[in-house]
Amino acid sequence: MAYVPSDKPENLPILGRFLAWFTKVENSKYIIGGLVAICIGLFLADFTYKKYGHFEVEKYKGFYGAYGFVMFTGLILLAKTLRYFIQQPENYYGDKAVDREEYPKEQLEKLGHKDV
Repeated sequence: MAYVPSDKPENLPILGRFLAWFTKVENSKYIIGGLVAICIGLFLADFTYKKYGHFEVEKYKGFYGAYGFVMFTGLILLAKTLRYFIQQPENYYGDKAVDREEYPKEQLEKLGHKDV
């Protein structure tokens, strides 16, 4: 007896119904718009107080936001570069790989998109 999940929102718990809103592609523009609004609000809030930093550069408005963006972007680019140096071929473990065993095709329960 196979469990087939339901996509009907009324079958989900309350938190599941709320979080299901985030999985819809048409709502992505609202999510990105909300994040942009929060970022702009936090940037504008930076102008409402006097800063006392250890270094002169810390006193500039929006410095921490720009610094965080540059460092995060650098981290992503570094990770993409590092991937080429540490990446292993798919058959790196060879016969000792856990998932090496071939399964009989008649015992695999393959479902199509319309079967779920």
